[in-house]
Parts: sequence; structure tokens; C-alpha cells
Amino acid sequence: MRLVRLASALFALSLITVAAPAKAADVICYNCPPQWADWASMLKAVKTDLGYDIPFDNKNSGQALSQLLAEKANPVADIGYFGVNFGIKAKAQGVTQPYKPEHWNEVPAGLKDPDGDWTAIHSGTLGLFVNVDALGGKPVPACWKDLLKSDYKGMVGYLDPPSAAVGFVGAVAVNLALGGSDADFSPAIAFFKGLHGNEAIVPKQTSYARVVSGEIPILFDYDFNAYRAKYTEKGNFAFVIPCEGSVVFPYVVSLVKDAPDADKAKKVMDYLLSDKGQAIWTNAYLRPARPIELPAEVKAKFLPDSDYARAKSVDWAKMEAAQKAFTDRYLSEVR
Repeated sequence: MRLVRLASALFALSLITVAAPAKAADVICYNCPPQWADWASMLKAVKTDLGYDIPFDNKNSGQALSQLLAEKANPVADIGYFGVNFGIKAKAQGVTQPYKPEHWNEVPAGLKDPDGDWTAIHSGTLGLFVNVDALGGKPVPACWKDLLKSDYKGMVGYLDPPSAAVGFVGAVAVNLALGGSDADFSPAIAFFKGLHGNEAIVPKQTSYARVVSGEIPILFDYDFNAYRAKYTEKGNFAFVIPCEGSVVFPYVVSLVKDAPDADKAKKVMDYLLSDKGQAIWTNAYLRPARPIELPAEVKAKFLPDSDYARAKSVDWAKMEAAQKAFTDRYLSEVR
């Protein structure tokens, strides 16, 4: 009996312990994990400057949206953080509400919803993540079309577009750079056919470690992954924005519809776009959404602005609408 009472007491204590963080939270943000985009530093800064406690949340974009849909009638979260494609889906499924944070007007048009249902706070630029040592003395490719050369046979990887978001972003980047549009993905289809003839490597999941190891010498990937390797891994790594151009992929925040603490959430969203907030994202090599002046030591870690001028913002809502047609063609004509 004594053991039963002890077990009951421990169970009750565990409930109190679990419940405490949620009760203490001032704002709930879905998909704000400490090890991604340096949310750890961001939420610490929010606590220091605004006095708000925001617990870490390790969902991904899809899980965050699923949870918001499950709680639609009785929302728990105040803010959602997503890759832009999931921000678009969240608006379409009615779990967000318009809010235009301070400095919203300084965010480029392609990085925000016109109604304010989602706004980019930082972005990644799609390009070539290169393990220079794994090229065997061959030059670092400068252009998309370089990848079709026999010199790079068996060296080029890209994530599978039908199953990986970054794979589709890569397809959009190539397609627009080579003259296509949201209504015509023929340039991308032709390019991927050529890559397959050059023995491309097509994983379905993130392949950062395979580039670091040299297994995939060249990978279509975001700048922040390449910079992470360049500055934290042993080896010689480079990031290339191809000469024909590329695209910017935004990560966005949304105010949850009927958010329990909407007023506090709005102040947090204002902070994320403030000068100080924008600079924090560069800890994880992400580009701020606003054109803020970066400290010299931070700016030196990125490619020059002249390179980034080749990376364009696009209408991701249109690309989202075009994805199925591209995927159908890719599966029938390339794979």
C-alpha cells in the first residue's frame, strides 16, 4: 500500500512538473526548436528584452500545421513558424490571422503575404554546397549548366523533388534561371534529364553529412548549410550561387487565429523583425528578411552582395499551385 501511495504521489508530482512550463509561458510558438536557426538565442533575447517566457518547441513545419488544425476550435499556440510553403497552407486552411509586424514594409514583396497572414523573418538561398576537396582537383562549378559536363559525372546530388521541399525549391531555381516560369517547367525537366544522364545522386532526405564526408561532392542546398560546414567542419567547403541565378526561400511566422495571447504574440513578432532580432538569425548563417546593415564580422561570412543579387524572390503561392504539374512531369519524364 505504501508503494502504491508513493507511486501516486510521484505521478501527481510529475503532472505538476509537466504542466508548469505551459502555465508559466507568456507566448506559445509552434516549431521554435533551440537547435534550428538559433531559436535558443532568440528566445533568450525575447525574455531579456520583453520579459516573455516562450518554451522551446521541437515540431517541424508539417507537425506544427497539423497541431494547429487539430486545435482549430480551441487554439493553444499564439505563433506558428514555417517554411513558406506551409505558411501558405496554414492561411488556406484558416488557422492564421493577418498581422503586419513593425518593419513589415521593409520585407520584400515576395517574402510576405499581402494580407499579413505570414511574414518572412529570415531566408535561405538555394545554390551549390560544394566539398572542394572531394572534386579531385576539378574546378568548383560556377553555373547550373556546368553540372552537365562529364567532369562532374557521378558528383552532383539533389534531393528528390517529389518528396523533399528543398528538392522542389531546387527545381524552381533551375527552371527560372534557365528561362522557365510557374506555367512552364520544361527547362527544369530538360535539365534534370541531363543530370540523370550524368549519373546524378538523388537522395530523399537531407544529405548534409554526405557532403561533409565527400560522398556527394556537389549538392543543391541552402547557403546556411554550406556556411555551417565551412565554418564548423574540418574540410574545404564552398557555396555557389550559380551564374544564371537562383531563388530565395523564406521562413515565416504567422499569428495564430484566435491566439490566446495575441497582444503579446504581436510584440514578439515585432521583435523578430527588429534590427536586433534580425541580426540574431545570422548566428545560424540565415539571411535576415529585412535589408539591415550587418556587423562586418558577420557579413564577411556570407558571399558578397553582388553574388546575392542573382538570387531572386518569387511568388511562392504560384509555385505551390504549380508543384503538382511539375511533379507529374518529373515522375513520368525524368525518374
